Amino acid sequence: MKIARTVAFYTLGCKLNYSETSTIGRDFVNKGYAKVKLDDGADVCVINTCSVTENANKECARLVRKALAYNPETFIAIIGCYAQLKPGEIAQIPGVDLVLGANEKFNILEFINGTSKKTSAEIHSCSVDDIKDYNSSYSFGDRTRSFLKVQDGCDYPCTYCTIPMARGVSRSDTIMNAVSKANEISEKGVMEIVLTGVNVGDFGSGNDDKQETFLDLIKELDNVEGIERFRISSIEPNLLKNEIIEFVASSKKFVPHFHIPLQSGSNKILGLMKRRYKKEMYKERVRKIKNLMPHCCIGVDVIVGFPGESHEDFLETYNFLNELPVSYLHVFTYSERPNTEAIKLDGVVEMKTRKERNKMLRNLSEKKRRAFYMEHLHQTREVLFESTIENGYMFGFTDNYIKVKTPYNIELANKLVITDILSIDNDCIASGNIIMENEEIVNC
Repeated sequence: MKIARTVAFYTLGCKLNYSETSTIGRDFVNKGYAKVKLDDGADVCVINTCSVTENANKECARLVRKALAYNPETFIAIIGCYAQLKPGEIAQIPGVDLVLGANEKFNILEFINGTSKKTSAEIHSCSVDDIKDYNSSYSFGDRTRSFLKVQDGCDYPCTYCTIPMARGVSRSDTIMNAVSKANEISEKGVMEIVLTGVNVGDFGSGNDDKQETFLDLIKELDNVEGIERFRISSIEPNLLKNEIIEFVASSKKFVPHFHIPLQSGSNKILGLMKRRYKKEMYKERVRKIKNLMPHCCIGVDVIVGFPGESHEDFLETYNFLNELPVSYLHVFTYSERPNTEAIKLDGVVEMKTRKERNKMLRNLSEKKRRAFYMEHLHQTREVLFESTIENGYMFGFTDNYIKVKTPYNIELANKLVITDILSIDNDCIASGNIIMENEEIVNC
């Protein structure tokens, strides 16, 4: 039987998925596989799926067809949240050979005994109640940044969300192991680590023998040598304690950037969603951040078209966000997910109305982002540039998440460079003027 020598990966969804795909990819390489691109027609194709939206599920089927178009004999394995939630449904997609649940995906190599196409897909999955193990992972692609997983699962019963059904209960890494992984990443020459998880603020859950908190974790990570920046990917407002905000404000390495899910600016809708805070608490968190770090970037997740969201409820959300000093929005259109409480709620919002509300908030997001960028016009900040080139430019981000472009210079890649912010273009990207430590201007 032919032994697979090449493997391709495709990841749908969140940064957590990317960290897990990268770790699984390293396992394949350690077993002698060569990683290739999807369009290279690999012997094995692993698709890591998402279940947050209906489109993510449809994208999985599209990717299977795409992989088979490049190589009809590709052995296709599906992992991730969709695979845990709907293994039987995925097994019916023509061309799928293997479906692995949340516990099994990290042992994928044990299930690939050959790469001959199967007449029907094998399913290896467990009940969500049995998902209790914690598996460390981090991404490593380029040398600029890495996504470090520190937590998995969720105990929050939000009525719209399938994640607890796909990833199980909240559980965490230990501080000792997380610091060890950060040091491992540092040795690879990475400059920035993004902490990720399903609910990172709940760090410490599942470790009954250790009373460790997220604040304890970031204090220890702040001392890791070689990493210049730590960024928190997303944290729930009720778990973003004042002590965390105060620590980031005084930190050596944690950057002034928070991404804080709101979901709705209406307390009525927050109640229907079973969120664990009200908008007044959210406003207090934003005020605290801006008082200590006026230059801090604050991103917001918000859902439009949730069942029961009237025109007045939406306007309450819009006005609440418009008045808050936040920097950008990630806007999601509510989509019905099977087995969630929300699917049974009255007051279904027409899809046309959902899309209209989404567009309004996306327009607001563009105005918020531009206003935040304009506040920093003609200031100098450190930018971490990436190595990719596009139309003669390279791109990077300031500590407070302003995207900056400058004429391509490979010597700037993966380096923190003092940069003047000169202008903001129509795509809301800042143009930067590079200044060396001796204040010599390199690019004008």
